[in-house]
Amino acid sequence: MAAMAFSLTSTDPERTIEFEFVRATENAALNSLPWLGRGEKEKADAAACDAIYGVFDLVDICGEVVIGEGIKDNAPGIFLGEHLGTWRASAPRFEIALDPIDGTTNIAMGLPNSISVMAASEATEETPHVMQNLPTFYSEKLAYGPAVVQAVERGMDPISLDEPVEQMLSKMASALGKRVSELVVMTLKRDRHNEFISKVRQAGGALRLITDGDITAAVSPSLADSGVDLFYGIGGSPEGILTAAALRALGGDMLLRMAPRDEEERRAAEKLVGADELKRVFHSRDLVWGDSCIFCATGISDSPLLPGVKLMGKKAITSSILMRARSQTVRYIRAIHDLERKTIHLRSERADKRL
Repeated sequence: MAAMAFSLTSTDPERTIEFEFVRATENAALNSLPWLGRGEKEKADAAACDAIYGVFDLVDICGEVVIGEGIKDNAPGIFLGEHLGTWRASAPRFEIALDPIDGTTNIAMGLPNSISVMAASEATEETPHVMQNLPTFYSEKLAYGPAVVQAVERGMDPISLDEPVEQMLSKMASALGKRVSELVVMTLKRDRHNEFISKVRQAGGALRLITDGDITAAVSPSLADSGVDLFYGIGGSPEGILTAAALRALGGDMLLRMAPRDEEERRAAEKLVGADELKRVFHSRDLVWGDSCIFCATGISDSPLLPGVKLMGKKAITSSILMRARSQTVRYIRAIHDLERKTIHLRSERADKRL
């Protein structure tokens, strides 16, 4: 038995470090919670980043951030190219995507739908790069669940980003065994989505509008109990990669196409990747293509994906999700933290801090 255990952990580093990712998002949620509803999204983000850094300062991996966060509003963030982990010579190498807080506006306003989220995929000599970095800040995204994927595999015409909304919803309804009027479509409440919102309503579908946090929204159609059938929105490209990691484990899929904000960004992106790549429609496996893939998240405020942190006297209850694409295992983790004993390691203090 001992030899078998050694073999599993030595050939599959995910088994060794997957719960360190959960610890990181848990600590990020706990450390940012005091800023819930305080109107200080940058301070909340900084607290989450500090906690994530603190966890990985003690973990033996060579982690490179290939999908970072924080650039759009000069907020605190863990940025592209940063290293997480000890980077000892023998440590396994992982590419990492993360958003210390997806839904910073929501946490600042005390609203639902904020989570701390990370994804990682092992990089090897055979596949040194396993996550797609997109040069545009925004991407157009359409996410759906396993039933739609299976319907396409059985011969249904694939869903397209360019087809009429009425036709798209008709296909969705057929795949899900519903009427169009029973479909629930989630999207961000943004002016840029007004035409889509109008067309969904004209077709007879129901809408769920959110203010922020499109990772939880895009993952929702792949969760059996979410009550959401389809997500559409133009949102952050890094969030798209994180969503793709989750959908790899859940069996759902997503269509993603880069959406430059203006002509200057379009020209810059074309220079980097070419005009054809800029127009390409990516699926989840095109965005995270390694055999290894971990996705984890912890709720800060309540969302369709996870309950938020609950404070009960001297206890804090966190709810997290941990997924592995290789086995398509999905774990829901409910942890009770004794705040009189609980400490978290923060990089800013180079020490453990009591909450």
